[in-house]
Amino acid sequence: MAPSILSADFTRLGEAVAFAETAGADVVHVDVMDGHFVPNLTIGPPVVRALKRTTTLPLDVHLMIDNADDTVDWYLKAGADMVSVHVEACRDLPAVLRTIRAAGAKAGVALNPATPVSAIAEGIADVDFVLVMSVVPGFGGQSFMPVALEKISQVADLLRACGSSAEIEVDGGIDETTAPLVCAAGARLLVAGNAIFGRPDPAAALEAIRAAGASALGR
Repeated sequence: MAPSILSADFTRLGEAVAFAETAGADVVHVDVMDGHFVPNLTIGPPVVRALKRTTTLPLDVHLMIDNADDTVDWYLKAGADMVSVHVEACRDLPAVLRTIRAAGAKAGVALNPATPVSAIAEGIADVDFVLVMSVVPGFGGQSFMPVALEKISQVADLLRACGSSAEIEVDGGIDETTAPLVCAAGARLLVAGNAIFGRPDPAAALEAIRAAGASALGR
């Protein structure tokens, strides 16, 4: 599970990260938006650096930005443990992925709902995970787009065909109802924001989503 702090109280981000750690999250998902690639503006390297000091959990930094080729190093130096970049926004996807891995972080490529899976083929050899967006990125609290299920299956097929052990992450509208659907399709790391931080008992919500996903895998 990867709680997304996009849906947390931005005046209490340290507490949100501490919650994720005590609740048994696997990673903390950090959404970076630049107001250009997506119509929202969130945080940058200084906040990532501050979050890194507050937790032992890996920081899963999702760069929804236009100039990842030029700025990915900022986030690596700030302490990102996982970095995903959008194929739609990279001039040289393989080079960016290699930069991430050379820094010792896990490299991910993100796919928007309208982007074909074939778009990530050129970078597949340098990918540690693929992030499938099940909403149009930019804002939290959106509804899950069922078309993502087919895309997850297609990504899983591509990874198998390439002999890749990369995992599939999914982000957007994930809750206890959609978790088993995406896990059955091939996803293994689930990002949830509003379905955790927007609930009266965030810890119980996180565990319910985790259990729902595990049920699809017979665990």
